[in-house]
This record gives sequence, structure tokens and C-alpha cells, in this order.
Amino acid sequence: MQKGPISILVVEDSRTQAELLRHMLEQEGYDVTLAADGETALRKMEAIRPAIVLTDVVMPGMDGYDLCRRIKQDLPGIPVILVTNLFDPADVLRGLAAGADSFIVKPVEPGLVRSQLEAVLRTAERADPDSTPLEVSFAGSTYIVAAGRLRILNTLLSTYTVAVAKNAELQEAQEQLHTLNEQLTDTVEELSCSNESLAAENQERRRVEKALADANKKLQLMASITRHDLLNQLSALWGYLDLALMLREKDPAGAWQHIESAAGMVNRIDNTVKFTAEYQKVGAAAPVWQEIRAVADRSVRHVAPGAVTVRNDVPPGVEVCADPLIEKVFANLIENALRYGKTLTTITFSLRREADGTSTILCEDDGVGVAPGEKEKIFSYAYGMNTGLGLFLAREILAITGITIQETGTPGNGARFELRCPAEVIRAPGE
Repeated sequence: MQKGPISILVVEDSRTQAELLRHMLEQEGYDVTLAADGETALRKMEAIRPAIVLTDVVMPGMDGYDLCRRIKQDLPGIPVILVTNLFDPADVLRGLAAGADSFIVKPVEPGLVRSQLEAVLRTAERADPDSTPLEVSFAGSTYIVAAGRLRILNTLLSTYTVAVAKNAELQEAQEQLHTLNEQLTDTVEELSCSNESLAAENQERRRVEKALADANKKLQLMASITRHDLLNQLSALWGYLDLALMLREKDPAGAWQHIESAAGMVNRIDNTVKFTAEYQKVGAAAPVWQEIRAVADRSVRHVAPGAVTVRNDVPPGVEVCADPLIEKVFANLIENALRYGKTLTTITFSLRREADGTSTILCEDDGVGVAPGEKEKIFSYAYGMNTGLGLFLAREILAITGITIQETGTPGNGARFELRCPAEVIRAPGE
């Protein structure tokens, strides 16, 4: 029985691999000597006869198979374990033919090294008399195996152990890969949902940006128009006042007529200034989604319908993306119907879905209607200066998000205002 630590000779041309094996074996309590090649190993074995040799297979000069063969010829009692990156049946047969006692496959695992060392040392202590040479043909080559049955069995068990360990690693890797694939699939789905959400948000942002830009252009244009109108009205006002001053002594009655005309101009200037204040609000806030039915209900609070019935047939839940001032548009439509309907008894709001994906909000009444020649004029700025600027302002508010408005009623049967909404600015529940 050997006293003290068991001595092991490690033959490895890679310094990193050699030191790794040294550290691993010394942790297990072995006494380790290193050799960088086969010739060096043979010289060291003359001085220190190790209990076992671990040798790399692929080395410059004398490879592991040749070294194993030399050891078995010169020092047959010393077991040899081959350490290799390669592992196929031909490697096993070459190792057996060279006299190897076992195999260890790189990368080296401490548990496997310990078990192989213990198995080989136990086998070396037992007699194995049956070493009749065995001729084995494999893959076009013939190998002469002279190892005993115990050594062959130990070698086969070591290869089987490695195969089982590698198979377990492969299964674990496959399970991890499966898990990673599932995680990747979930991540891709989440990313796809995020991309869709981001695309929708970007589309909404572009629509809002365009609406604000259009509103800004309209404000600049209207400011220019209003300034021009105010200057003209002020010039006319000064003209009437000058004429009144010139005639105040010679023709008092004529002077009062000019003063009355000047008062009318003051009223128009006042209306223009008030309209400018209202127009400034158009596009000041970003368009928002609003329930059409709720907007129609709230708009009634801004007017006094009296005996006139205001019906709301808009389906609940349908929303329109529009300037927040759309409530004033609905209120203005009601107010116009009350002011000009004469025989009016009912005002009705409803919604019609069109075949092309657009929708139309309808405001209909049973009053006298709008004359054919007035249907487009009632939306103009110049026309509004005399009758109120509500419909001109309504068209501007709706245009912020691409909604158009026109009057399509039949004179004598009532007015009908159609607010045509593009598909992208209207949505029903679940859309």
C-alpha cells in the first residue's frame, strides 16, 4: 500500500490546461508532476515512478497514443489515462490498442476525473490474467487490443459515463434552448404589440401635429383678414364721423344719419373683435376623442330650445377625434335652426356609417330649410359678417381633423347639415 499522497504525472503541452489539471488534482489530495511533452515525461518517470499518468492525446512530437504504448512497454504496471478533445469509436480502439486504461474528455470536470482515477487505480490492484490479443476491425482499420477484460470494461464504462454525461448536458442545453425560444417568442410578441402600439401613437401624434399646424396657419390667415377688415371698418367709421361733424350746424338731420351709420360700423367692429376672440380658441388645444352622443347632449345647455324638441339618436359609445370646440359647433347648429327655422318643432342628431368606412353626423330639423343659393354662402366669412360668424367658425373647427360640413336639406322640408368624418377620426366601441 502506497504511503502519502498518490503521485500523478500530467503530460500536457498547454500550460493553461496543465495548471488547471494540477490545481484540480491537488485539491483532491494528489501529488502532481507536470511534463510538457512525451520525451520529458519518459525522463521524469525514470526518476519518480508515478502511480498513474494522465496524458493529452494531441501533442507535438510524440502523441499520447505513442507515449502510452512506450509506458506500457517499459513500465507496464503504471496505468495511463488519455485526455482528449476527440471522442469517437476509433479513438477508443486506438487507445485500447496502445494500452490505455481509460479516457477523460475535455473540458475536464473534477467529478469525472476523480471517479476515473479511482476506478483505474482499483483495477490496477486486481489481477487481470486474460490479455489474449484481440483483433478488431472498424471503419476500414484493424486494431490489435491486448488489454485484459477488466481494462477493456473500465475503458468502456468510462466512455459510457462520458456519453451519458454529454447526453445529459445536451438534454439540459435543449431544455434551456426550448425555454429561451419560448422567452424569445414571448418577447417578439411583446415587441410586436409594442410596435403596433407605437405605430398607433405615432399616427395619432402626426394627426395632432398636422391639426395644430393647420390651425396655426388658419389663425395667421384669419388675423391678417381680420386686421384688414378692422382697418376698413375704422376708415368708414371715421368717414361717417367727419361727415357728421361737417353737417352738424348746416344739416343736423343729415348729421344724425351719418352718426347712425357710424354706430352701425361700431357694432360691426364689435362683432369682428368678438369673433377674433372666438377664433383664437380654434386649434389652441390638441384634438381629443369625444363621445358624439355626449357632445350633442351637452351642446343643448348652451341654447334655449323652448318648445322645440332636440332628439339625440346617435348610438352610445361612438367617438370622434376633433377639436374640443366641437361642442360649440353642435350648439351653433341648434341655435341657427332656432333662429331661422320659423316653423321648427324638432331638431334631430343622428349618425350614418358609410360604405367607404367614413361616417356622417347628421343634424336635421323640420323648419323652412335653406334656399339653394344660400347653401354654401352661409359658411363664408363675408356672409357671416352680416348674419353671425357661427357657421364659418364651425367649418374651421371641424376642419382641424379633416371633418367637412355642408347643408343638403330640401327647402320647405327643413335644413340638414352633414358632418362627414374620415374613417381615421371616428371609432365605435371595440374598434
